Amino acid sequence: MLPLLALLFATGCGGSAGAGPSGPEAAPAADRVEPLPGPAPEPVLPATVTSADGAEVTVTSADRVVPLSGSLAETVWSLGLGDRVVARDVSTTFEQAEDLPVVTRGHDVSAEGVLSQHPDLVLAESTTGPDEAIDHIRAAGVPLLVLDPALGLDDIGPRVEAVAAALGVPEAGAELTERTMDRIDAARGEVPAGGERPRVAFLYLRGSASVYLLGGAESGAGSLIEAAGGVDAGAESGLERDFTPITSEALAAAAPDVILVMSKGLESVGGVDGLLEIPGIAQTPAGMDRRVASIDDGVLLNYGPRTDQVIASLAEQIHAGGAA
Repeated sequence: MLPLLALLFATGCGGSAGAGPSGPEAAPAADRVEPLPGPAPEPVLPATVTSADGAEVTVTSADRVVPLSGSLAETVWSLGLGDRVVARDVSTTFEQAEDLPVVTRGHDVSAEGVLSQHPDLVLAESTTGPDEAIDHIRAAGVPLLVLDPALGLDDIGPRVEAVAAALGVPEAGAELTERTMDRIDAARGEVPAGGERPRVAFLYLRGSASVYLLGGAESGAGSLIEAAGGVDAGAESGLERDFTPITSEALAAAAPDVILVMSKGLESVGGVDGLLEIPGIAQTPAGMDRRVASIDDGVLLNYGPRTDQVIASLAEQIHAGGAA
């Protein structure tokens, strides 16, 4: 996994979904995770699972769980086991987890912070780091399961089921997968059919660090854009990797009708007005029409139980007219 894409999966600033200050209004993604109905499932342990890095992980207790990404935390909560989560990382921003201690420094895991919570199980992404922290946690004898990040809708079910298997609740995993995919199918069914699909360019922005990037085929946003009835403009223009620095030439080739950004990224450049000051953006069809779609940093690329809300919000925004 490329370092920049790793940064994206670690990013979890707050904010609410919906269009930018000058864009069309859209329903925000909820800031709460919805557990499965009924009593919380009771883990049946021990369970032995295979980590994405090849390690065999045996889980004997799931009383104290530390998920090290917002997507993994959403999954644990949605399975009904949120009361077992004892710490969070910076990208876990939903309401139920806000009072938990944070065990990351910036986007790096603090092994000491994790171990201070005496976890029975740590869940991590293959992008989680630094490697020394992961090794330190494992050396302390804590079961640590690494999962590959989800980059598309097809990855959601296998990830949910892998987390559920590690927690000893495979039946709940199957139920959550079915609910999640049913909701995604319903959201896709509401996407406007017919007509020309808008070209959508995903931009990664961090104005405070002067980071301005255009997403390509491996950005992680393409599956969402397509599900919402759009065309991934970066990938369509020939960008095969995850991100490339924004240039006037790259933007002209992408020719987006709509620009997709994370909400805090848009805020970091001063909203839509500031976005249009980045060279080349004002000259795109999206820039000329001020068509900007914004989704919360903590949910956009999670590919998890709330992805149906992302698709619905994105579809509403990219199929709306330009700003007044």
